[in-house]
Amino acid sequence: MCTRQEFLPYNVPLIEDDDIAGVVDSLKSGWIAKGPKTMEFEQRFAEYVGAKYAVAVNSCTAALHLSLVAAGLGEGDEVLTTPMTFAASANVVIHTGAKPIFVDIDPITMNIDPKKLREKITTRTKAIIPVHMAGQSCEMDEIMTIAREHNLFVLEDAAHAVYTQYKGKMIGSIGNATAFSFYATKNLVTGEGGMITTDDEALYNRMRIMSTHGMSRNAWNRYAEAGSWYYEILSPGYKDNMSDIMAGLGIAQLSKLERMQGIRQEIADYYNTEFGKMPELEAPVELDYARHAWHLYIIKLNLDKLSIDRGTFIEQLKEENIGTSVHFIPVHMHPYYRDTYGYKEGDFPVAEGIFERIISLPLYPKMTMQDASDVVDAVRRVVERFRK
Repeated sequence: MCTRQEFLPYNVPLIEDDDIAGVVDSLKSGWIAKGPKTMEFEQRFAEYVGAKYAVAVNSCTAALHLSLVAAGLGEGDEVLTTPMTFAASANVVIHTGAKPIFVDIDPITMNIDPKKLREKITTRTKAIIPVHMAGQSCEMDEIMTIAREHNLFVLEDAAHAVYTQYKGKMIGSIGNATAFSFYATKNLVTGEGGMITTDDEALYNRMRIMSTHGMSRNAWNRYAEAGSWYYEILSPGYKDNMSDIMAGLGIAQLSKLERMQGIRQEIADYYNTEFGKMPELEAPVELDYARHAWHLYIIKLNLDKLSIDRGTFIEQLKEENIGTSVHFIPVHMHPYYRDTYGYKEGDFPVAEGIFERIISLPLYPKMTMQDASDVVDAVRRVVERFRK
């Protein structure tokens, strides 16, 4: 008999009546593309993370790309980032004409290892993209120190890090720019969508213009009563902007983010306690000087204590009606990156070794504590079944 009768999906977004009302209000207002709700969401989000400026866009990928372009990245430049991330973190670098250079990770946090950053810096290095893996903050003091020494642009990939803090500072207020994701699985959802935050007014103005075809700043308002039909193309920009439909949902989600995070924290605390009793597993570490967003809950299998590999462990959990995922296949292991840049097995041993051991378990605010208990029971059953 399996742990539970119904399958527990890996992730389901929490959409409540206030979220629906926010979208309906946008639809009824007549502004369904970029409009007043988008600007309200930008203002509220900037205030939440403690940044001066925010630009709402249609994805975190767009946020990353737009930030790099606005910072002047281009052909011949190099950008340092982690191989333990979704491919978008590196793909956007290529789209600017620059080259992604990978730096291996810390074995505990799975974030980019600052100690290995310096050895990868060359005269072509222009930027660093630290990725706050799973919602755990990177070591930003060390990264910012290195960046200042070498005059490097720091673009934080905070796709997992809405709510994350580092030494009392909100992620979104530390680097030169920060890119957030509001994809359907994230801590704050708008379906698709993203946000860029920055304190750099010149950078903000470039991103604002380039996010909507390079049109003059007030072009969105040209159909309003006080607007004008006239606009100018100031730069060959992109179609990256967020819509008011998405922003209506985002405003509602932001207003209850603290409550949703409380549920995530409660489940994560329970997981940490229970999985800490199993020597066959390693539970994630929560740094005492950083606030974890718990976007992902990733266990590491101690394979020397088990008679099965990670793939079989996942299949066993599926038979117990528990959904899982893996975050991530290291970017350098994908065919494009192997074929284009000559990466091979062994280039980033920490990331590769951890990849073979990790499983992401369900963790989201729509879960109940009974759901969480079922996850623990299922993991325990698999461990007991295949313990050496």
